[in-house]
Amino acid sequence: MNFSDLRMFISVTQHSSLQEAAQQLNVTPSAISKALRRLESDLGAPLFDRTGKSMQLNVGGQRLQERALSILHLTDQARAEFEGAEFRVRCRIAAPALLQWRFGAVIAQALTDRYADSSLLLRPAYDEAAIDALMRGEVDFALITGESLRIASDQLCESLPLGQLVMQLAAGRTHPLSLSGRADTVRVTTEKVLQYDFACPTRSMFRGLQRGRHSDGWHDEELPRRIRYWVDDLQVLLGLVQKGRALAYLPEFALQEGGLIKVQVSDCPFQCIESAHLVWRPVSAAGWQSVLVDNLRKSSEGK
Repeated sequence: MNFSDLRMFISVTQHSSLQEAAQQLNVTPSAISKALRRLESDLGAPLFDRTGKSMQLNVGGQRLQERALSILHLTDQARAEFEGAEFRVRCRIAAPALLQWRFGAVIAQALTDRYADSSLLLRPAYDEAAIDALMRGEVDFALITGESLRIASDQLCESLPLGQLVMQLAAGRTHPLSLSGRADTVRVTTEKVLQYDFACPTRSMFRGLQRGRHSDGWHDEELPRRIRYWVDDLQVLLGLVQKGRALAYLPEFALQEGGLIKVQVSDCPFQCIESAHLVWRPVSAAGWQSVLVDNLRKSSEGK
């Protein structure tokens, strides 16, 4: 029994076919078939129930899966510790586009600081879809909001808080509220703000749920807006605000990067804050994942 065969076995358990597992490992399906036969020969027992081309993990296969994950975790941990920057990592993360925008560069920095010759794949997915991809083994981490964290916790995942996203009313520098761009922040009343058009997504930016005018966190039941533009593409929505066509309720970091004006509403009775969490499965985590999490934790504690 060797580590290469165990990795191929684990890859097969995480995919729906030998072809998909082969693509992930950059080998041929026949190479994986041979590896599975070697494992079954070494153990003296079948690992799958086979019906035609269909393969279903049996009880013995489930036992090996648990032990193989532990073995590979320990070997990866040792390699990561001894090889250091020379250890190559291909980190895969599923996350909503907004969280990728805010935290993608932070994670990339923490990864390459430790493993210089590594790569990062950011896969767009709303919270629940990101968690599902993590549970299927298609990604190494899911980056989700606190609203969905309970779902991940119920599936025996661990999490690391990365920070908060504070929502802020934004205007372009050519918008009437911006005073011709003479300041980065303006202070107005709700009566004044509600005279202007708004842009809003139809879906929640994190969970992808159809929430209409509630999708961005603004409390329309208290302060009903005149929403003229319904836009789910974040960059298009940002462009409408930059051109002064509409106001929008956006994460505060997006205002800074988009060159927008912060509109502080003096008598607004609410504030919307969302938290972000990096989630992983300890049972299947590789050694480098623990190192990355430690780097991110130290980075957040140092701020």
